[in-house]
Amino acid sequence: MARAKPSVHAERFLNLYTHGFVRVAACAPIVAPADPTANADRILKFWREADAEKAAVLLTPELSLTGYAIDDLLLQDALLGATEAAIEQLKEQSKKLFPILIVGAPIRLRGALYNCAVLIHRGEVLGVVPKSFLPNYREFYEKRYFGVASDRHVHAISFLGGGTNFGANQIFFHSDDPDFSFHVEICEDFWAPTPPSSKGALAGANILFNLSASNITIGKAEDRAVLCDSQSRRAIAAYVFAAAGRGESTTDLAWDGQIIAYEMGEKIAEGERFSRDPKLVLADIDVGRIAQERIRVGTFRDAAARLRDELYLWSRIRFEQELPKGALPLNRKLDRLPFVPDDPAKRDRDCFEAYNIQVSGLAQRIEATNTKRVVIGVSGGLDSTQALIVAARAFDLIGLPRANIIGVTMPGFATSDASKANAWALMRALGIDAREVSIEPLAQRMLEDLDHPAARGDPVYDIAYENVQAGLRTDYLFRLANKEGGFVVGTGDLSELALGWCTYGVGDHMSHYNVNGGAPKTLIQYLIRWVAESKLFNAEASATLLRVLDSEISPELIPGAAPQSTQAVVGPYELQDFNLYWLTRYGFNPSKILFLAWSAWREKYSYAELRQWLQVFLRRFFANQYKRSAVPNGPKIVSGGALSPRGDWRAPSDAAATTWLAEFAGNTPDALD
Repeated sequence: MARAKPSVHAERFLNLYTHGFVRVAACAPIVAPADPTANADRILKFWREADAEKAAVLLTPELSLTGYAIDDLLLQDALLGATEAAIEQLKEQSKKLFPILIVGAPIRLRGALYNCAVLIHRGEVLGVVPKSFLPNYREFYEKRYFGVASDRHVHAISFLGGGTNFGANQIFFHSDDPDFSFHVEICEDFWAPTPPSSKGALAGANILFNLSASNITIGKAEDRAVLCDSQSRRAIAAYVFAAAGRGESTTDLAWDGQIIAYEMGEKIAEGERFSRDPKLVLADIDVGRIAQERIRVGTFRDAAARLRDELYLWSRIRFEQELPKGALPLNRKLDRLPFVPDDPAKRDRDCFEAYNIQVSGLAQRIEATNTKRVVIGVSGGLDSTQALIVAARAFDLIGLPRANIIGVTMPGFATSDASKANAWALMRALGIDAREVSIEPLAQRMLEDLDHPAARGDPVYDIAYENVQAGLRTDYLFRLANKEGGFVVGTGDLSELALGWCTYGVGDHMSHYNVNGGAPKTLIQYLIRWVAESKLFNAEASATLLRVLDSEISPELIPGAAPQSTQAVVGPYELQDFNLYWLTRYGFNPSKILFLAWSAWREKYSYAELRQWLQVFLRRFFANQYKRSAVPNGPKIVSGGALSPRGDWRAPSDAAATTWLAEFAGNTPDALD
């Protein structure tokens, strides 16, 4: 039986343009030196391919219509005439093509020749952008051929029978989506101390394009990548770069056809260098994320304000472009675990930093309070394990004996033998002051005082039943800290704070200092593995850490044949950390978060599951703000943010999720089938 087509609503949801993405393309066609007709045909082939891929823009290299390394042939009338004819040909072809073409060409104007980017769309030239900085050193002598355009004004010119704008100070923006805006610069421009694209970004461009020739030498590809990376970070923008490749004259130079795209410091697309058969490179750029980040970063606005008078003179060219309808999935790798890098080397580096942030934070608090002891509840689970190995390292760092760390395992009604064994094994391996105190007698007495049915043996396992145990554990730790002259180290993590999965006040919500409050659950899992594999402690400790990682995530408060599962209630932590990151770091609509989750996780989770757990996240996140409004001190760890009311996240405790759930319901289909 054939599958039914997705509904129109579903198709709209599955379209990347719906969620603030713009697909752009870049290519490095095989160059035919000094043959604009042949080069136009090769560019047209890529243009049609970009059209089929529904890319909104196609970027080509510098002087892509003529070739860059043709020297004095640039001054030949025959070549310049053929270039103008090729642009006319491309203008005619553009009437049938969706993408805007950015093509490199030498342009004659008012008694000078300029190295330009020509923007062509739907039968017209949107604008002509000249190169601002002409290299005249080493192997480049562009001032022999080209004039330097004014960097102050944009001129209206008559060009190929029509009118257009000429000048470097132009940005182009979509008539219906102001976040889809871009600026164009050429090669040497971004090597300059003051790249034109910096002002282009401040003038409002979210995507920065660079047409480049840039011959290749050892190490230069990395230099270009660093410049693209840094400019995308500094300008809070996407930066798309296309360099000339095969076919350029190799009389004295060589070319690699490097194509790369960065978005706010993240590489999102890259082509094959030195390719004998160049391919189109696609990059799906999140202009919505860029716009959100600029709203948040006041420094960006302040920089624009300092140049207000100059930026006022910039030309803003509006273009109309009917964006694609129907399903168009994202063609971009998304980190499933945004708090944990996919790249092993970067993940190792991040784990080193995260662990040492926790260690240095706790060490500073110990020294600042002149405390010699700390108390930790050790359950044998992930969070208390991480807190304990942080404390052990902090005591080593400041020269205090680990015996001054008092670890207490406090079995209750549902504590498993495995978790208690792990707790004891780790405490012994680390050489701390290990203790055990059963909370069952006190918990039973409190349930009796509450006249709770469970006190009479009835299987009533409600919130009161669970929190009696959680509260008694924390109460004991605080009183023990008073007796021993130390303070309580908290163990609850960032994910639990987001979901409200903690007992408020006298419970695991509270401590004197919480080393895990800025660490999401997914990161803690990798941190424990990193510590084990780095062999920071002895072999017994490492083996215990790996056993802890294999355990079910459970509060172990309700007895039963199967262990109580936290994730069965609040959702898989890997999904909820994903939702947490995109909601708090960028403030995305829930519909966009679901689209991202579907793009990243659809091979593991169904759409229904992703939708269900996002709804759970939204309800729990807003309902539990009051817990986050009263969290103990602890270090911020991840750039994705923290939930301390004194830092990254400040919100009223009585706000409801109504607005977010309404957006979610109105802009996500119930099902995709």
